[in-house]
Amino acid sequence: MSSSQGKLDSDNSSSPSLADPKLIANHGKEDEQLKARKDSKKSKRETWSRAFDFLLACIGFSVGLGNVWRFPYLCYKNGGGAFLIPYFLFVIVGGIPLFYLEVAVGQFMSRGGLQAWNIVPLFQGIGLASCIIVFFLNCYYNVILSWAFYYMFASFNTELPWEKCNHTWNTANCSTDFARDSNLTGRPETTFLDPVTEFWENKVLGISDGLDDMGSIKWDLVLCLLFAWIVVYCCICKGIKSSGKVMYLTATSPYIFMLILLIRNSTLDGAADGVEFYLKTNITKLKETEVWVDAGTQIFFSSSIGLGTLTALGSYNKFTHNSYRDSVLFACVNSGTSFFAGFIVFTILGFMAKQQGRTVKEVAESGPGLAFIAYPKAVAQMPGAPFWSVLFFLMIILLGLDSQFVGVEGVVTTVVDQYPKLLRKGYRKEIFIAVCCCAMFLVGLSMVTNGGMYVFQIFDYYSGSRIILLVAFFELVAISYVYGIRRFYDNVLMMVGLSWMRKTLPYMIVCWTVLSPIFCLTVFVLSAIDYTDLTYKRPNNRVYTYPEWGISVGWSMAAFSVIWIPIVAMYKWIKNGASLKVLRLLLVPYHLEPHQKRAQDQFERTLYDLEQEKRGIHAPPEGAARYITQSSSVNLGYTGPEDPNNIALHSWRFSRASPSHTQSEWDARDWRKQVMTRSKSESSQPICHIFSSLFSRPDRHSTGRLTQMGTSIDAL
Repeated sequence: MSSSQGKLDSDNSSSPSLADPKLIANHGKEDEQLKARKDSKKSKRETWSRAFDFLLACIGFSVGLGNVWRFPYLCYKNGGGAFLIPYFLFVIVGGIPLFYLEVAVGQFMSRGGLQAWNIVPLFQGIGLASCIIVFFLNCYYNVILSWAFYYMFASFNTELPWEKCNHTWNTANCSTDFARDSNLTGRPETTFLDPVTEFWENKVLGISDGLDDMGSIKWDLVLCLLFAWIVVYCCICKGIKSSGKVMYLTATSPYIFMLILLIRNSTLDGAADGVEFYLKTNITKLKETEVWVDAGTQIFFSSSIGLGTLTALGSYNKFTHNSYRDSVLFACVNSGTSFFAGFIVFTILGFMAKQQGRTVKEVAESGPGLAFIAYPKAVAQMPGAPFWSVLFFLMIILLGLDSQFVGVEGVVTTVVDQYPKLLRKGYRKEIFIAVCCCAMFLVGLSMVTNGGMYVFQIFDYYSGSRIILLVAFFELVAISYVYGIRRFYDNVLMMVGLSWMRKTLPYMIVCWTVLSPIFCLTVFVLSAIDYTDLTYKRPNNRVYTYPEWGISVGWSMAAFSVIWIPIVAMYKWIKNGASLKVLRLLLVPYHLEPHQKRAQDQFERTLYDLEQEKRGIHAPPEGAARYITQSSSVNLGYTGPEDPNNIALHSWRFSRASPSHTQSEWDARDWRKQVMTRSKSESSQPICHIFSSLFSRPDRHSTGRLTQMGTSIDAL
């Protein structure tokens, strides 16, 4: 390789070129580098096989049961078409910006969980908090799948078991015609239960009277739960290579089933009444605080923001993948699916209301009651009921499966990225995934007992509710005000490339620094004001009020996740010396690779350097190049935003452990500083100066996009 390609000639010390390999050999580094490369190959991190796999994974994880059983109910409850106004407003202000922020952090750092938040070591607790939240979600989400499997298996009969009252689980209160039986017995109609409700409460749940009476384990549900976990494990045991392929089935086929069900439901008597009720617009509802809180929280739930899983999914992207485009596409698909699902739900509710001589409002439900009471009740009245029942619950299973195994992948990624050399060898990762699935299965056993539904409600109401808003707020503060929005803007440009969508990034800056933090705090405060203690509404207006100790358990679960953000920050500060110097180092990235750095970041002192010094490894003096390229044939550079006339900045190869430096090295360093100064003056980033100068340290200036000469950046 010639000197113009970056090789430093020791006989020509004035030439700004790469260090001679002999210089590195003199310090005994060649063997260490060779060993490091071998270890790197053994613990190589996976990436998506196709770029489209990432989008499918996001859709599969976030588009799930909440789109089917929560959004339609919220829409009708909060003014019908009027609810779409705050909903889509919050999609633009909070949904897309926060979704892409998490994905971009994971993609830039190529790590998930705790390691991704090495971008701001002081806030590394965000990764741990998200991991705990998604662990809780995984434990109870698979219980829903066990119910769905139970119903699907029960549907393989010539007659659905919840159609009539002649079964062993039915009681004297079971009735298929409340008015008739009320006249015959003289009892009020509220004392009767339909066979669908009794099948759900007595046969499936075997529900007890409360949290104080947990009863025994229901072994039929245990088998369904075990089967659900086996399916999840088989989907993710090989990592994203296997789950990415499964996504093509689980993320797309539900839409086929949804379309079939909509066509069938549209032919039912009363379907039009249900649609009218769904879309009926009541503008006056917008004056109510609850409408805006419901819209904001639905954005978080449906987009899976604050759970850390989006960061894990983004970490498997190649560095230059345009995930910004995918984030916008996801928002369109996610919101469109929710709106589309509303027609499926309310056509069937309109049919139910017509059959029972009631209003749509009286039969409308949300949550498990919709999937396991209202819909089975309507299906039982349709011709060919078993077929439509199997189809419906298969759709529910597919919607839930991809959400579940991507959630488990988020937990696994957090731990594996923390210990890659230990868990990325041989079959250790597969074994670790099995251990995680077993642990979550054991926790889920508490929800398949006679009192399991009461435990399920605690997990659902507290573990992943309002507390996610705080996690998202800390993410925004860490990136926008600590890491520096100007620097993050440059990092995004490195990944987005020449896409036309980069022109919309100024709006993202406004959201990340102003609009999204206000959105998170406002929704959190309003939801806290609107907070009521958990209750469980059973059929026939029976309401179970949780004991104080149950409420305390719920709040403990919520606090157990977010409390780790300050705890981890304090631990890292005290561990490294508890000084102002350490605090400053905790505010800059722990350790970045050369391709992740801008020109002015190349000589940035980090906590990693401090740790190396404590180990007796002396880094070069402040300002000297300290990073070693993987190969002498690779040249990294940093130029202005896609301006070929800007001067490329070469990465020089120096020994980290070298106790002294030759004159050639110092000359190269001085030359590099001159080029950096020139590059800064020639680059042009007006949007950063307008929106970002207030939010980043004054010594960080925007210089543009990372480029690489002589090799493809995807190779990094």
